[in-house]
Amino acid sequence: MSFQQGLSGLNATSKSLEIIGNNIANAGTYGSKASRAEFSDFYSAALNGSAVTDAGIGTYLANISQQFTQGGITATENPLDIAINGRGFFQVSDGVSPTKYSRNGQFKLDRDGFIVNNGGLKLLGYAADIGTGQIKPGLAVPIQLPSGGIAPRATTDIGMQLNLDSTKPVTKPAAAPNIDFADATTYNNATSLTIYDAKGAPVAMTYYFQRAAAIGSGAPPAAADVWEVYMTANGTTVGGTDAAPTSVMTIPFEADGSKPSAAGLLPAGSTIDPVTNKLTLMLPTPITAGPDAAGNQPLPLVDIELTLDLTQFAAPFGVTDLAQDGFSSGQIVSIGIGDNGIVTARYSNGQTKSAGQIEVANFRNLQGLQPQGDNLWSYTYASGDPITGVPGEGNLGVLQAGALEESNVELTAELVNMITAQRAYQANAQTIKTMDQVLQTLVNLR
Repeated sequence: MSFQQGLSGLNATSKSLEIIGNNIANAGTYGSKASRAEFSDFYSAALNGSAVTDAGIGTYLANISQQFTQGGITATENPLDIAINGRGFFQVSDGVSPTKYSRNGQFKLDRDGFIVNNGGLKLLGYAADIGTGQIKPGLAVPIQLPSGGIAPRATTDIGMQLNLDSTKPVTKPAAAPNIDFADATTYNNATSLTIYDAKGAPVAMTYYFQRAAAIGSGAPPAAADVWEVYMTANGTTVGGTDAAPTSVMTIPFEADGSKPSAAGLLPAGSTIDPVTNKLTLMLPTPITAGPDAAGNQPLPLVDIELTLDLTQFAAPFGVTDLAQDGFSSGQIVSIGIGDNGIVTARYSNGQTKSAGQIEVANFRNLQGLQPQGDNLWSYTYASGDPITGVPGEGNLGVLQAGALEESNVELTAELVNMITAQRAYQANAQTIKTMDQVLQTLVNLR
């Protein structure tokens, strides 16, 4: 009599219950992957091979197989929570031990600005140039957010797109001064744009548009409509004096109002693009602005190029675009992570700059990865070396920030498997009991 089959069955189903229990315990663990027990039958072998009539001596655990199927993705409120949708693993390291791999995207910032997981391991990726934010692909390093602010940039380019109403009357006074900024009857329209000096101090630039002559008015050039443009910087006149302002440019228009005319009234050095009809010129420099509302005196504004996309149609005055390239200094206020893994720092002045890019890794044989606990795996000879790249590249998945990948454990299926394993355990125990009764019968024979 042999008890081996029943004993091996008890051991097998006990191990199966352990695996099922572990799966159920990690049903709520983000990034966790389910495992399953894989068994093989077991036969004793004679010198001349096993006979076809061998009953076998039971079963044994051949492998615990990890199931790397995609888990569901759930949204969270934390921008540093990251889910991988598709293939790939996050790479984390303490800088000493070999790199570990994880599907759990619960990350945080440590005191030094590194992105770390709950175990303090640092997320790896590509660094970015501190000044420009340019990503520097190459060796993966711990991603660290910048601690300092962003330096200001002085305005060098201003762009405007607007229409001047051709039906408006001439408003230029017959006698000096040419314009009175406090008297709206001495100009037709005005618009404002804030620009910045070299220290990032804001300067409120106001542009006044004054119709100086109309077609048929007899004023030179008689074949064109003529507009004067005046400017103030924090209320201080640009061009002339506060008592006697002078225009910074005189703009004649073609008869159909479609673009500025090339007539000789345009400022020296200005150009008109033959394709876009945009007028480009350098503003008179340096521009000295008045103090701001707090009494601070900004630095002189220098080397500013102004590009005007102007029309003069019989339509209301309308500004459709105002832009400039300067900004004040700013401090980091938040971060965002794109689906391609680029970590973007957002600053209080509205600017953004790349702070790094997350690199992910994949393996030829996922079953060869060695579980390490703490939602981590390490690569082995069986898994092959990691194949790294940025999210979305090749067969690598993309990232979703503010979300986490749930465990792929199917709780209903695990409960059914547990019932099946329990029945199998009872049946194997029954075979041992039956064997014992048969043996007892033999012993009791007289």
